Amino acid sequence: MQITGSLKDADKALFYLVNKKLSFTGLDDVMLLLRNQYTWIPLYLFFLLFFYFNCRKYLLPIVALSLVTFAITDFTSASLIKPFIQRLRPCHDPTLVFSINSLAGCGGIFGMPSSHASNHFGLATFWFMVIKNTVNQKWFWLWAWAFIICYAQVYVGVHFPGDVIVGALLGIATGYLTSHLFRKRMAQINSIKADI
Repeated sequence: MQITGSLKDADKALFYLVNKKLSFTGLDDVMLLLRNQYTWIPLYLFFLLFFYFNCRKYLLPIVALSLVTFAITDFTSASLIKPFIQRLRPCHDPTLVFSINSLAGCGGIFGMPSSHASNHFGLATFWFMVIKNTVNQKWFWLWAWAFIICYAQVYVGVHFPGDVIVGALLGIATGYLTSHLFRKRMAQINSIKADI
C-alpha cells in the first residue's frame, strides 16, 4: 500500500513538473497540435505510399493489421481497462483541478491508460517491426514520434505520466503481437510465390 502511495505521489510530482514547471505559452499551441489526430494524416499517407512502393506484395496485410492494432489498443484501453481501474484524469482530480494548466478540455472521467499512448505506441511498434522485416531498416524515430504525442497529453493536462506509461506498454505489447501475425502472413505469401 505504501509503495502504491509513493508511486502516485511521484506520478503527481512528475505531472506537475511537465504541466506547470516546464510549460510556457509559446509551446501551448504546439502541444495541442501534436495531440490532434488530423495533424498526422500526412504521416499516415506517407506510410501508405512507403509500403506501396517498397513492399507492395504485403500491402494488404500491413494495412489490415495496422487497423487491427489500432482497434485492439483503442478498445482495450478505453472500454476494458479504464472502466476497471477508474483512475481520475488530472483535470477531474479534485485535488488538482484548480491548479493545473488545462489546455484541451478534459474528455472522459478516467485516464488510465492513455488511449493516445496505447494507439500510437501500438502503431509505432507494429510499423517498426514491419519495416525491419521487409526492408531491413530500423526506424527508431517511430517511438520518438509516439513519445512526443504522449508528452503532449501530460503537458495539456489530460493524463498523468503513469497513464501514458501504461498505455505505451499496452501499445508495445499489442504491436509486437500483430507484428508476429504479420511475419506469419509474410511467410505464407513468400511460400506461395516460391511455389508458382
